[in-house]
Amino acid sequence: MTTHSSVSDLPTTTRAIAALSAGPVDADSSFAAVDIALPAPGPHDLLVEVRAVSVNPVDIKVRTAFGAAEAPKVLGFDAAGVVVAIGSEVSAFSVGDEVYYAGSIARNGANADHHLVDERITGHKPRSLDFAAAAAVPLTTLTAWESLFERMALRKDSTDTVLVMAGAGGVGSMAIQLARQLTGATVIATASREESAAWAESLGAHHVVNHHALRDDLRKVAPGGVNRILSPFSLGNVQTYADVMAVHGQVVAIDEPAGLDTLPLKAKSQTWHWELMFTRPLFDPESTAQREILDEAARLFDAGVLKSTLTRKLTPITPETLREAHRAVEGSTMVGKIVVAKE
Repeated sequence: MTTHSSVSDLPTTTRAIAALSAGPVDADSSFAAVDIALPAPGPHDLLVEVRAVSVNPVDIKVRTAFGAAEAPKVLGFDAAGVVVAIGSEVSAFSVGDEVYYAGSIARNGANADHHLVDERITGHKPRSLDFAAAAAVPLTTLTAWESLFERMALRKDSTDTVLVMAGAGGVGSMAIQLARQLTGATVIATASREESAAWAESLGAHHVVNHHALRDDLRKVAPGGVNRILSPFSLGNVQTYADVMAVHGQVVAIDEPAGLDTLPLKAKSQTWHWELMFTRPLFDPESTAQREILDEAARLFDAGVLKSTLTRKLTPITPETLREAHRAVEGSTMVGKIVVAKE
């Protein structure tokens, strides 16, 4: 770890892995090592020496659709590393602290040697997790936490039935654990492959159903209908959700299908919520809620209540390893999370 004693001692550039133009995963321009400018930390910024990053569907979306004026585009919205410098108003961290975070989509991502991130959306890394295991969880933990406890308003004494679609995915893997460990809800996960079903069960799902036979399978385990649905894949599913949910049921969707029609929910007075974990960094930058969530999650990881969803690790952080990680996420068969670590 390199520490810096003064602003004048800080690096002004950093090596990053960036997309030079929007394109498919195998295009030469999709992953390239570049040097980018590294501004001095803002008042609430941490300068982090990045040790590991993870790949999420948002990385794929941005890589394939950003404008030419944004190039080179540095991705990476999950990271773990060590603080090497702090801004003038930072109050929650010191140089040398180990951190984990998802960052903001409005700034450069963390696929770089050094990265600037706001302290208010940064958590203290769980002591029990190494950098790779920690980098696997910030974005999905924040998404699942906000979905369950803010959008669905689940509590410790909640007895709702919660359906977690794509239970073996990144967000699903965290949502199963949080709902099972921190609420009284009955947790039902969807999975279509034996490997995915076994993973969902290992994380605490009470029941696992096949999403290809959702109506029939749910009748067997939740004959009265489910109360809450976490949906990462909503296109074509609204009518099904309306059918399998109880009166006044709620859907929390984390995707954004074009032209989505939610009218089928009206008959049972069901509601549709959106969850975007970048909302706070984008529109409520003064909030420390995400730091508080990540710090509480760290305590739960260290207590053994939660476990990292890391299932595959690549090293080191290069264009080639990041391309391989993006290819795995695009394949839509990932169980858990893939991480690219410095070592």
